[in-house]
Parts: sequence; structure tokens; C-alpha cells
Amino acid sequence: MNAYWQLTLAQLKIFIRNRQVLFWSLLFPLFFMVMFGSFFGNGTSVSINGLVVDHDQTEASRLFIAAFGQQPAFSLETAENEADAMERLKRGDRHIVIVIPRGYEEKLNRWTENADSGNKEPVRIKVYYDQTNVTASQTALAIVNLIADGISKQIVRYTPVMTVEQEGVQSLNLKYIDFLVPGIVAMMIMSNNLNGVAAQIASWRERGVLRRMQSTTLKASTFIASQITARLLLNGLQAVIVLVVARFVFGTQVNGSWFTLLLFVVLGTLAFMAIGFIIAGLARTPESAGPIAGFLSFPMLFLGGVFFPIQNIPEFLQPLVRLLPISHLTTALRQVMNVGAGMTEMWPEALNLGGWLIAAFIVSAFTFKWE
Repeated sequence: MNAYWQLTLAQLKIFIRNRQVLFWSLLFPLFFMVMFGSFFGNGTSVSINGLVVDHDQTEASRLFIAAFGQQPAFSLETAENEADAMERLKRGDRHIVIVIPRGYEEKLNRWTENADSGNKEPVRIKVYYDQTNVTASQTALAIVNLIADGISKQIVRYTPVMTVEQEGVQSLNLKYIDFLVPGIVAMMIMSNNLNGVAAQIASWRERGVLRRMQSTTLKASTFIASQITARLLLNGLQAVIVLVVARFVFGTQVNGSWFTLLLFVVLGTLAFMAIGFIIAGLARTPESAGPIAGFLSFPMLFLGGVFFPIQNIPEFLQPLVRLLPISHLTTALRQVMNVGAGMTEMWPEALNLGGWLIAAFIVSAFTFKWE
């Protein structure tokens, strides 16, 4: 037992004294979270920037322009010259250009004075939009059509035949940062254990550290247990630090049980540690351990739902995604943090991580080498 604690403390001291380990295992994920959270933390809502050229300069045209001020996502500026407005649209500075023709108010008055008579020429407003930005352009066109439709109905004294009763139901007010933080924790767990264990064990083997340990009375189980304990303490502390920083900087919170959250941190740590031991056994040198670990971990960053939802991944990749340990770890952490799910809902994710843990440790028992 004394050897176990001495090895555990020695491993923790290695973490603390190595500045690169501290940066890549803690400061880098924090920097990553703050950077992405600052840029995308409030979500991915569409913001429309447009220009309007008013050739009519009447009270009716000014009322039409003022209607856009009631649209929170729509920022509309007045342009004096149509050619300059079109040039800014082509450069991509604006999403849409609205041109109000001369005679706009005069034509509206004709409709108002003779609302019931037919054969009247409609008032035409020219709208130019950016075809390269489909989402923003379609949103802008929908708003313009909505305002034009409202003015038209008001003039012809339109009485709706059918109305829709709207009743809002409050759901979870989640932002992208709420989605990102659990992914950052999962990424940190994978990187520290899969990449970290593989590189460290391979380095110790090449330097003869493992051979000297084997020549002593030290048991392999004691060595592995000390590695597990040190990395569990490190990952648990890192996860808490990331969550605390996210809470005070971005206002994220853990809606579920902290015990359940830390339980998945433990499961994820053990599963990726086991995979790291396999890589350490297969890699002959420390130089080869890094590329092998990167070959496995890099695709999982994008297939495991760290930065964007797993549902957005192409359908033909979904069977592979559902097998990856990180996809179940990110799902579990997000459900516990954002929805407040418990182990009764998250048992499939726990079962998957447990399966990876058992299978990987069995394989590592055959691939691990002291020399």
C-alpha cells in the first residue's frame, strides 16, 4: 500500500512540475472554451444587415422603413445612392438592398381611395439579395414579404377567415456555450488519458523506467492502480475547474447531479486510459505513440459530438458514431448538465463506456510490455 501511494504522489508531482502537461491538459481547454464561448456562446441566431434606397422620400415610404425597426434581427440603414448600395451588397458587406421607387405613396393612395375596385397596378418594391448567403437572405426576404403583406392587408381592409392562437411554452434556454462546455470536458478526458498515457508509458519503457520497476518487488497491479488514481484525481480536478470557470464567465450550470456527472468523468477516464495502455503496448517508441494516439483521437473530436451535434453527422457514419466512447461520454455529460438526467436515463451511455473499459483493459493485458 505504501508503494501505491508513493507512485500516485510521484505521478501527481510529474503533472504539476511539467509546464507543458499543465498547459495542454488544463490551460489549453480553458483557452479553447473561452475563445469559442466568446465568439459563439450566445448561439447561432441569424442577424440581417440591409440597406434601403428611398427614391420616394414621402411619409408612406418612411413608415415602411420604420416597420423594420420592430424586427430585432434586422438592421436596416439608409443609402443615398443605389449604385453604392449594390456595390456593398456585391462585396458581401450587406445581405439585402431594398429600393423604394418614386410614386410609392401615390400608388398606395390609389389603393386606399379605391380599395374595392379591381384592375389596379400593384406597388412594386425591388429587393436585391446575396445569393451566396442563403440562410440570411431567405430570412431577410421573409421579413420583407411579411411587412409588405401587412401593409397590403391594412389597405384592402382584409378580414381573416381563420386565425391562429399562439401560446408560448418555455423550454430550456440553452446557448452554444452550454453545448460546448461538456464537449470540452470530454475532449480533455480523452486527450489526457488516451494521448497522455500512451506517450508517457512508451517514454518510460524506452528510458528503462519500467524495466527497473519490474526488477523490484513492485506488482504490476500496484503500478496500474497508482496510474489510475493519479489520473482520476487530475481529471476530476480539471473537470471541476472547467465547470467553475464556465459558470462564472458564461453562466453555465449543472442541472443534474454532481455525483452522476463525476461518475461519468470516472468512467470516461478509465475507458480512455485503457485504450491508452493498448497504444502504449503497440507503440515501439514514444515517437510512434503520438501519431497512433492522434490517428484515433483526432477523428473522434469531430465524430464524437465535441463541437457540433452528433445528429448533424451524415447518416452513413451514424453506426460508427454510436460505437465511439467519446460520443457516449459527450452525450452523458450534456444530458446531466443541461437536462438534469440521472443514471436511470443514462444507463446506455454508462454501459457503452463500461464495455469499452473492460474490453480495452483485457486487450491491454496482452499488449502491455515492460521492456
